[in-house]
Amino acid sequence: MTIPRDQALTALAPHVRDEDIVVAVYQTNFDWMALNSRPLNYVAVGAMGQASSHGLGLALANPDRRVFVFDGDGSLLMNLGSLVTIAGSGVTNLHHLLFANRTYEVNGAHPLPAADKVDFEGFARAAGYRESRSFSDLETFRAALPGFIDTPGPQMTVLEIVPGAPYPRDYAYIHGAEARQRFRDAFKAPR
Repeated sequence: MTIPRDQALTALAPHVRDEDIVVAVYQTNFDWMALNSRPLNYVAVGAMGQASSHGLGLALANPDRRVFVFDGDGSLLMNLGSLVTIAGSGVTNLHHLLFANRTYEVNGAHPLPAADKVDFEGFARAAGYRESRSFSDLETFRAALPGFIDTPGPQMTVLEIVPGAPYPRDYAYIHGAEARQRFRDAFKAPR
């Protein structure tokens, strides 16, 4: 079984608080923006492979906020070393969710090399993440969410996904100044 990405994001949305930071890349970012447009969505598109590093920097600089990284499997493969850096950093406020569809979806759905052999949950565990788990069933994921979402990290949650409903790819917005300014304004706002 696999989980439609938009349904996984819909299940996650009620658990993301207003003060939490979400770092999302590529198609997961487009879907998240359509489903849960919020000022503290950090737009990291254009930085393939860097979502985990951006998330770590934000988590280290903001220990009083939870940071959710909505990463892609192709993206993470470009920066596997970040797993060890994250695990060794001591952050407890980082939740790394990997949306694994075994393709470079936005770039033409080209298959990942050795897609059927890659064990992302195992990578995170071996790197030293506090917790690492995988889900391929929406109801199991939904039921488990309350148990791990407030647990200290760093944590890896691998979601075996398929594309859900098609959402627009608004490249003008994600590459524009408006998205960055919206994040900055929300980030600086008193809490």
